[in-house]
Amino acid sequence: MKKFKGKVAVVTGGARDIGRSISIKLAREGAKVVVNYFNSRAGAKKTVDEIKAFGGEAIAVKADVSNLKDIKKLKAKAVKTYGKKIDILVNNAGGLFARKTLQEFDEEFYNLLMDVNFKSTVFVMQAFEPLMGKGGSIINLSSLAARDGGGGGSSLYASSKGAVTTFTRGMAKELGPKGIRVNSLCPGMIATKFHDDFTKDEIRKIVAGKTPLRREGSADEVADLVIYLASKESSFITGTNFDINGGLAFS
Repeated sequence: MKKFKGKVAVVTGGARDIGRSISIKLAREGAKVVVNYFNSRAGAKKTVDEIKAFGGEAIAVKADVSNLKDIKKLKAKAVKTYGKKIDILVNNAGGLFARKTLQEFDEEFYNLLMDVNFKSTVFVMQAFEPLMGKGGSIINLSSLAARDGGGGGSSLYASSKGAVTTFTRGMAKELGPKGIRVNSLCPGMIATKFHDDFTKDEIRKIVAGKTPLRREGSADEVADLVIYLASKESSFITGTNFDINGGLAFS
């Protein structure tokens, strides 16, 4: 029996890397998936095509989830396609964009980091929460950086993800009486394009070497935890920020 048969899921930033793995695994478990993307049009099409190839249901919807008008469009498309009930919401969209020190970043860079990583989480939740009911699950993507301040030049990124972890706890209290659970994940070094773009190979090797499991994690391993948190098997878990970092850091 598939875990999410008849359920609808929305995944922001669902076209590549962790978001792609989440979208595909949700669909394999029977969910109808709204795959949000902004720049990754080809990746979104590939993700949806793969889901449809194994008999799943999915649509790709372009939207800048740091923009309230685009969030409304995303919601409207989801409702038009799959109806007025959303069961699973995964706030995965985010980014680092560049590594900058205190004296290097400006107001524009500050706004970009906070909008993409935190504002998007807040207002996507605000938009979709009215469509969710008892048994609904919201999973936000934070980061190990939220716990340790991040690597060099990523203080704003770490701070924006720290806001996500705190907001997750607050929303767990607010939405719990409605039967909606809210949790977040704090991935460590995961083998994705994110680190291909922003982390030097030698640093990745050092971090992997310090990790008790002596390796990086995979997008699929993060997605597996999302599946658990979206399912009834985790029905008494809310307000928790889950470390998934191979033992590199503990709560």
